[in-house]
Amino acid sequence: MPSFDVVSKADLHEVANAVDQTNRELGTRFDFKDTGAKVELNEAVITAQAPSRFQIEQLLDVLRTRLAKRGVDLKALDYGKVVEAGQRATQTITVRQGIDAEHARKLVKLIKDSKLKVQAAIQGDELRVSGKSRDDLQAAIALLRKLEDFDLPLQFVNFRD
Repeated sequence: MPSFDVVSKADLHEVANAVDQTNRELGTRFDFKDTGAKVELNEAVITAQAPSRFQIEQLLDVLRTRLAKRGVDLKALDYGKVVEAGQRATQTITVRQGIDAEHARKLVKLIKDSKLKVQAAIQGDELRVSGKSRDDLQAAIALLRKLEDFDLPLQFVNFRD
């Protein structure tokens, strides 16, 4: 039976490269000179540190630009609150990996409501869509690609005929 998987994964190697580029640019920019502003990556969590909330926003603008140039979808980022303590402001940004249960249920409901002759099943942090016809699966992919308001980047892998 033909099938494909719907996943949501960001390339963490590209994220690490974007963080390194951001730190290099912060070291050369006049407005960040000797401020101690930096960006760190630990597993899938990015921590931005700067002297003020305004500089955190400026730093994140540089980071977003670097991530976009490296092909990392910005929808995969989940921003935490800016915490200001004394002369320091920090913000954590989580790089989301996988489709959580709530988003998976929304996708399954959307596929079922479309009246396509396919079945969708949640398997851990991904979604498996199967059907009798390759054309139905391609229609399901087209339907999911149209979702612009969906706040997760979706990739389609393991298309089997």
